[in-house]
Amino acid sequence: MDGIGGDGAIVSALLEALPEPVVLVDADTRIASANRAARTVLPTLRAGEPLELALRTPDVLDCVRRVSASGKAETVSWRERVPVERVFDVHVAPLIVRNGSIGVVVITLRDLTDARSVERMRADFVANASHELRTPLATLMGFVETLQGPARDDPPARDRFLAIMREQAGRMARLLDDLLSLSRIEQNLHLRPEAPVDLVLVVRHLTETLMRLAQENGMTLEVVAPQPVIVTGDRDEIVRVAENLIENAIKYGAPPRPGVEPQVEISVTSGPREGVLVVRDHGPGIAPEHIPRLTERFYRVDAGQSRAKGGTGLGLAIVKHIVARHRGRLTIDSTLGQGATFVVALPLHR
Repeated sequence: MDGIGGDGAIVSALLEALPEPVVLVDADTRIASANRAARTVLPTLRAGEPLELALRTPDVLDCVRRVSASGKAETVSWRERVPVERVFDVHVAPLIVRNGSIGVVVITLRDLTDARSVERMRADFVANASHELRTPLATLMGFVETLQGPARDDPPARDRFLAIMREQAGRMARLLDDLLSLSRIEQNLHLRPEAPVDLVLVVRHLTETLMRLAQENGMTLEVVAPQPVIVTGDRDEIVRVAENLIENAIKYGAPPRPGVEPQVEISVTSGPREGVLVVRDHGPGIAPEHIPRLTERFYRVDAGQSRAKGGTGLGLAIVKHIVARHRGRLTIDSTLGQGATFVVALPLHR
């Protein structure tokens, strides 16, 4: 800290008070000081050692040398790819001391990783939503043109095309409904629901409602819920969670091999602090590499099968956000060929 005179202790205390990583280097590009945030980003920072031992980034090092020589502040980008990808905006500025010379160079790192990730997610979301809407919309437009032209006087073709158009319109309606639901949930993510909800009643009502869908898919529903389990939450949203999980198990949980009973097992239990809903199927299972991404918007293990069964690719994303709003937990466990288990734990109502 020789370059800034006898105020080293004050400067060190000031650096520690700053939330962003800050490093001070002297005229020889040796590290004069660094705050705790900087040492977290660059664990090999050592006072008195050359900066290049801790920061092996030519663009940043060249920028430091230019600022030391010119006395003019500059900004440069730094992208780190290992052990995880991070992006920083690096601001390098001289600190002028009393005699007018450059005492030290101040390097400030601003982490842009989360901001870039949000931008990328937003761009992907818009692209995916546009893609999901484009296909049914193009189908509708094509059939409208056909009905106005060649099929105008062909009743059988007209009936067949109208049925397809209704199906595609329903697909767009489901997608828009899920998008609006997701938006509403995100807007209220910070507001924790406080009403008592009987998880057992929700599940029993849904199994009665979904019994016909299960029969159409050759599945049976087995429910184990011996006593009321009262959790804290929003009933409509909890219904949405259970409905999505049970419906997914019915649609995609058919056993891939003979000798395994085609059923969905649903249980509701009460722990010391949480009510737990478990939905298990005996279907083909999910490969390990897909599990971490299942709750991403529009992510599908099998896009063709999902669309064929009327899926929008948003169901598990909605489940994740609802569970987060309820301050609960969602876990997914699966082994290829042995089905999948979805577990939702919600706080009990006190």
